[in-house]
Amino acid sequence: MNLGLKEKVIIVSGGAKGIGEGISGVLATEGAYVAIVGRNDADNQKAIEKIQAAGGQAWSFVAELSQPEECKKAINEVVAKFGRIDGIVNNAGVNDGVGLESGNYERFVASLHSNLIHYYLLVHHALPYLKESKGAIVNIGSKTAETGQGGTSAYAASNGGRNALTREWAVELLPYGIRVNAVIVAECYTPLYDRWIKTLPNPEETLAKITDKIPLGKRMTTAEEIANMVTFLMSKRSSHTTGQLIYVDGGYTHLDRALL
Repeated sequence: MNLGLKEKVIIVSGGAKGIGEGISGVLATEGAYVAIVGRNDADNQKAIEKIQAAGGQAWSFVAELSQPEECKKAINEVVAKFGRIDGIVNNAGVNDGVGLESGNYERFVASLHSNLIHYYLLVHHALPYLKESKGAIVNIGSKTAETGQGGTSAYAASNGGRNALTREWAVELLPYGIRVNAVIVAECYTPLYDRWIKTLPNPEETLAKITDKIPLGKRMTTAEEIANMVTFLMSKRSSHTTGQLIYVDGGYTHLDRALL
């Protein structure tokens, strides 16, 4: 399907690995110019090589997004390269395990910088260009905001904030024709997820228990499935969709009752 994204400049934060890499790849297959923003240029370049091998185009912009000044720098560099911004996918972040008992003020605030504050800052600095293009914003979120997880207060709070910003921005940006939506992830198998599961005492048994709780197909969501939804929401094919939290999770979050 031609989604009308050819040569649209779309920023993907954390776009070099896992879900972000999937998003970057699918956007590029639709002809978008993908600006991958991440802390490691080597990782960015690896993702770019894959995109180019598939016939797409992407560029690396190095920034440590947990540092506020780096967010502004990243936007300035993208604008210097392309002269415009047509969309932002806020994706970068990590479930860092800063809990109520295990954390403290410093770690909690640092986690907010790593998982929430740069969502705000990237859009804040890019807003003049998004107004010009009547662009779109997609925030990637996590089920932890709704279900909780245990031992991850900062990440859950960040994701609650992502959801709230999605709804707030959708209202604030209506006059400019800028659409804002969120894609909520539950269980998606990525290299990071793989590393985490292998730290557990019985990784294969634990993984089987998790996948058995996913109603649709008893399997994990793929990064490509999330990327497909993000790409649709970035496009004019979703031209009357804004302020929505869309769960791409095989029914994990909401079909949590016993299914007969």
